Amino acid sequence: MSTPASKFGWYELMTTDTAAAGAFYSTVVEGWKTKEMGVPGMPYTIYELNGIGIAGMMPLPKEAGPAPAWIGYIHVPAVDDYAQRVVAAGGKIHKEPTDVPGMLRFCVVIDPQGAPYVLFTTVPMENPPATPAAGTPGTIGWHELMAEDGAKAFDYYSSQYGWGKGDVHDMGQMGPYQMFTVDGVAVGGIMTRPPNVPSSFWNFYFQVDGMKAAVGRIEAAGGKVCNGPHQVPGGSWIVQGMDPQGASFCLVSGTE
Repeated sequence: MSTPASKFGWYELMTTDTAAAGAFYSTVVEGWKTKEMGVPGMPYTIYELNGIGIAGMMPLPKEAGPAPAWIGYIHVPAVDDYAQRVVAAGGKIHKEPTDVPGMLRFCVVIDPQGAPYVLFTTVPMENPPATPAAGTPGTIGWHELMAEDGAKAFDYYSSQYGWGKGDVHDMGQMGPYQMFTVDGVAVGGIMTRPPNVPSSFWNFYFQVDGMKAAVGRIEAAGGKVCNGPHQVPGGSWIVQGMDPQGASFCLVSGTE
């Protein structure tokens, strides 16, 4: 039986200063505005684009470790079943399946090579909001995994979530960059991490309009450009950065 294709559907920043991080990303990523959605004792912030939730933010929990970070949510038909599939494939459950009443059920897992991500299943909505078109500034334009072994990581995610094999780019000493597809559309890439990257993790690229201007906003808002800007195959420009609290993030733009 074929595996239904699953895809990233939410992104979440766990950070030490939500107010400062909210101001930073609202400055750097065009169109993002913050909206408080938490309840007493459980603060939660939404990053909205034209009134539509794109990502979330919460105070860094102790069990997540000391370093602020972004994490991605993969939408699956049944969280509990897919969590057990992760374990069967050599991964781990970091946080057992949990309900957010009226919204979703989620489970934090770690893939066989140590990269964390979240599985989630949403409660059906009568009139879900329209999703902004791909490439719109403020959307997530690319997903990238730095893995211990890129080829094995692709096999894992492909078998778990039905991702297709896209083009492969030869990156010289850095090895092959394997793009993956969902429903025939390239949405990300997987590669073996370089020696200066200490562990396996997912990167998420936020879409912006014009990379030079975006780099200026990063620096003016107190962030750091760690790599780039670079033009990549296909013509897009990318940059890898770090926010003022220490979380890694990336930007992508169709123009310099």
